[in-house]
Amino acid sequence: MPNFRTPRIIGRVIKTLFALFILAVNAILIWRVFFSASIPASVGTMLANDKLCAAYEQYGDELTLCYQEQATVTRAEHNYGYFSVTQCVFIPEAEQVQIVVRYNNSTLRHLAEDYGLAEIPSRDGTLFDVTLVKTTDLTPDDPDDNLDLANLSVERYAPSEGTVRDTTSLYTFYRYVFDNVSVDDVTVGVFADIYYVEDIDYESEAYGTLCLYDDLSEWKTYTLTAADRKALKNALP
Repeated sequence: MPNFRTPRIIGRVIKTLFALFILAVNAILIWRVFFSASIPASVGTMLANDKLCAAYEQYGDELTLCYQEQATVTRAEHNYGYFSVTQCVFIPEAEQVQIVVRYNNSTLRHLAEDYGLAEIPSRDGTLFDVTLVKTTDLTPDDPDDNLDLANLSVERYAPSEGTVRDTTSLYTFYRYVFDNVSVDDVTVGVFADIYYVEDIDYESEAYGTLCLYDDLSEWKTYTLTAADRKALKNALP
């Protein structure tokens, strides 16, 4: 009689090995994406510049740090998934905002396509200009007219010195500090505008825009991490 046992055993071994291979590939992909998406420690820690240190020296752990739960990823048709703000902290006593901007390697491929570049830009260069935009209500007695830009003033802030950059296998991260930014009762919104460095025109629509604050959303409390506190204390005179 024919021996069917050996082929069956071989078939089971092959199926088992194939299943293990699929599981291993998925595990590697999940691990790679998870750890690549985590903010590197160098960028994840608050930047302790002079203004923040002065505020921390005065207020200590009573220093106000807050943020709002806004959309964190660009979702317009022309920039879907290009950029994200993975952290945003407003520090009123320091009149400061710190944000972490992240983009992945595919954003660079889209950049080459969108601008007809001959090749995909190197991720080692500075490719994007990031500024903060604050809109203020010029007619606070009529809050319903804020959709008309004629009733808003617009102020743009460039980042202060000391921007920090780091990368993982899939992502590029930047931490920006914006000083002299205050939010009060007539502030309507605060936004992060992102432009390609070869196409900066602040009168035109940004390559990517993310809302950081709007006057209808609630504040959330940000708690300093151990690394934040260490950086601040080490920077104090």
